Amino acid sequence: MILKSIKILSQNIHKNLLIVHSLLEMQNHFDIILIQEPQWSEICKVPSLSNSKGEPLIRTIHYPNWIMFGRFPLDRDDPSRVISYVNIHLSPLCFLLRKNIINHRDINLISFFNNNTCFFIMNIYSDSSYTALKYLKNTEVNIGNILLMTGDFNIRDHLWDPSFPYHSSISDELIIIADSFNLSLSNPDNSCPTRYSDTSGDANLVLDLMFLHSDSSELDSHHIHPESRLSSDHAPLSVEIPIIEEVIQSSKFMILPKSDQKKAFIDEVISNFKTLSTNNIDDSNKLDNVVH
Repeated sequence: MILKSIKILSQNIHKNLLIVHSLLEMQNHFDIILIQEPQWSEICKVPSLSNSKGEPLIRTIHYPNWIMFGRFPLDRDDPSRVISYVNIHLSPLCFLLRKNIINHRDINLISFFNNNTCFFIMNIYSDSSYTALKYLKNTEVNIGNILLMTGDFNIRDHLWDPSFPYHSSISDELIIIADSFNLSLSNPDNSCPTRYSDTSGDANLVLDLMFLHSDSSELDSHHIHPESRLSSDHAPLSVEIPIIEEVIQSSKFMILPKSDQKKAFIDEVISNFKTLSTNNIDDSNKLDNVVH
């Protein structure tokens, strides 16, 4: 296939696993899905020399045809609040989670190669204390070729929300940070709220933003999808970023969810298991012969 652009979707899912399942299954025409506030849970106990009951293994959703990039939490009190999913057909672009540059639970920095040049995408969740922004402000991080910085910034300001009459000083810090990465605030092509209140009388807000590479003459806006927010209080944002045309040679066969190919594959696996002979397995060599 010939890749001319990368389609990206970003959404705060407010720890709702159902939304992640729906995004990964139904939005497979996107190349990258950026998640803020994912749900982490204990999936099992792993053996431990210091704990007779074992240490909890905490993970989030993995899904066929998607590669998950996230900073795995050390314990329940250290959950990463941003993760990224990259469609498996982009594997030849060598995506990496760049913890060697930024290792913070609220900032997810991934890189990829296009035309032998390394580019970056940054996914951010900024809490009410603006922890991620303070980290970026106080940490000297010199990163070139950032194509996109996006996420839930939790900042109200008339710069991006015409219904809000005030200006926030933290907005100035955000703009300075974006400018240091050669990024500019993107204006949506459909101006509407990104965070919706379930409480009568409370205002809907614009908290989710995108910053795009300043030198791109082909790209200066993104799209908001209020109709696709499902049970989340945040609407997804999407953007299509042009790249240098690249021929992708996929070495992996991808099976789409709910397709005839998936059903046939599962039926074949079940059939093969039924034909396995498990009689007279009394040593490891005989077990290896059955497995292989």
